Amino acid sequence: MSAWIKMIDDDHADEHLLETLKLARTPHGTVDNVMRVHSLRPNTMRGHVMLYRAALHDDANSLPAWLQETISSYVSILNKCPYSLANHWANARHLIDDEEKANHIENALHQDKPEAAFTGAELALMRYTRKLTLLPGTMEQSDVTELKQCGLNDGEILEANQIIGYFNYVNRLLNGLGVTTDGDTVGYYSK
Repeated sequence: MSAWIKMIDDDHADEHLLETLKLARTPHGTVDNVMRVHSLRPNTMRGHVMLYRAALHDDANSLPAWLQETISSYVSILNKCPYSLANHWANARHLIDDEEKANHIENALHQDKPEAAFTGAELALMRYTRKLTLLPGTMEQSDVTELKQCGLNDGEILEANQIIGYFNYVNRLLNGLGVTTDGDTVGYYSK
C-alpha cells in the first residue's frame, strides 16, 4: 500500500470499514489503493465504488468496453495520472485484443494526436474527452451537437461524459494523495 496519507489494512479495520472494504473488493479479492486510500473515511469509499461501477462497469452502457477504457486512459494521460493509466490502459489493451492496433492507439494518445488512430464518432469522442478534461469552462452545446452528428445518441454521450468526469475526479484524488499501484493487481482482467 502506498500513498501520502495513512491507509488502514484489513487487520486494523473496524466493522464499518470492513463492510465497506468488502464492497470495494476486486474480482481478484483485493482492495486496490484507489479505494483503500479512503479507509479513514469509509463513506467516501462507498460512494466512490458506486460511482466507479455506474460509470464504467454498468451493463446498461452501450459504448464498447474497449472504447470506455480508452477514454479513461486518454483522460489519465492528459492529467498525467500514472495510477489510472496503468490500470485502464491494461484493460483497454486486453479488450482491443490486437497488439498492433493497441500500440497505434497508445502512441497516438500519448502524442495527443487521436486523429492518428481514430476517425468518425471515436475521434469526436476523443476530442470531446480532451476539451472536457483540459478546458471544461469552454464547453458549448456545439460540442455535444458534433457528437450527435457523428452518430452517437444521447445515452452514449452521457456515458462518455460520466466516464470523463469520473476519471477527472479520480485522477485528482490519486495525484493529490500520491497513491501508487504498489501492492495492487494492475488491470481488471489480470490473472
